[in-house]
Amino acid sequence: MVITIIGGGNIGTQFAVHCAAKGHNVRILTSAPEVFEKRLIAVDENGNVTLSGSIDFASANPEKTLSDADAVFVTFPSNLMKKAADQVYTYCGKNTLIGVVPGNGGSECAFRKCIGKGNTFFCIERVPAVARLVKKGSIVRSVGYRSELHAAAIPSSEAERCASFVEGIFDIPCKAVRSILALTMTPSNPVLHTTRLMTIFRDYHEGMVYDRLPLFYEEWDDETSELLFRCDEEVMKICRSLPAFDLSGVRSLREHYESPTPHQLTEKIRSIKAFKGLGTPSVRTEKGFIPDLHSRYFTADFSYGLSAIVQIAHFAGTDIPNLESVLAWYDGIKKETDMFRYEDYGISDTADFLAFYSL
Repeated sequence: MVITIIGGGNIGTQFAVHCAAKGHNVRILTSAPEVFEKRLIAVDENGNVTLSGSIDFASANPEKTLSDADAVFVTFPSNLMKKAADQVYTYCGKNTLIGVVPGNGGSECAFRKCIGKGNTFFCIERVPAVARLVKKGSIVRSVGYRSELHAAAIPSSEAERCASFVEGIFDIPCKAVRSILALTMTPSNPVLHTTRLMTIFRDYHEGMVYDRLPLFYEEWDDETSELLFRCDEEVMKICRSLPAFDLSGVRSLREHYESPTPHQLTEKIRSIKAFKGLGTPSVRTEKGFIPDLHSRYFTADFSYGLSAIVQIAHFAGTDIPNLESVLAWYDGIKKETDMFRYEDYGISDTADFLAFYSL
């Protein structure tokens, strides 16, 4: 197959290696094509090569990379999803598989026109493994592979085909999920990252600096876990408030991390090998550290992931004080004005919402 990867960052490079290693013709749409080598390599935590493959080319030209694509993987952050959707709509045919990872933040809405054109849209619930570039355009560290993946599609009848496609690329069992809304509701980064950022930067205001910031996961604390548990339960409450959809597969974070109590969650997250050494998104200034409000941890996980979940709660008529307080905190410090809004995609009330997710 001709597979186009949109985005040449951590996840994009990881996906490109896997697709190329399977013998697919891989093109990468990136703003920095000049840094890409023909052969891409994935390594483990010790730097040992685990996978390699050769791509066709990397280019900044969307027509060149997309016009004959059989499948597209979009690895852009959520705030760039509409741009990617417009490019796919303009240059791809009507029988293209269009996949987004991870599957939250309302990305399905951005691709509504592509779906209407006759394409199949699908999401993968979470990334297959933690990916970090070692050398941009060449080497990616890919560790902590999941034992199972989940995929959902619009139209929902295509979910099995999309899951099989993903499984064939990563050699990881991929389960088809009946409703794509289940992936939008999965409390992954939109709850995990946002609660952690709020507890770290709770008192932040413009002009304030920090002498030191904790490691994001390795120094996780019980305060964050307690807030996460409250938000996690509200997500489960939203799912129970939407009986029109099969959301039984949405797993709480306490279940995902096998942690019945907040303290057990703290210990679990601190111990995950793939998370070791990862810092808090920040910018170093002459006086100290400030939060990196342009990091996708902020611009994607709050403005899109958490924002979508909060709006879904409003459609469902569900009370969610903790999730709303986390989003309101971010609203008080954010630099970006871009936020995901269902109404921007013609979904302005509960009836519109139910109709779209019933496709």
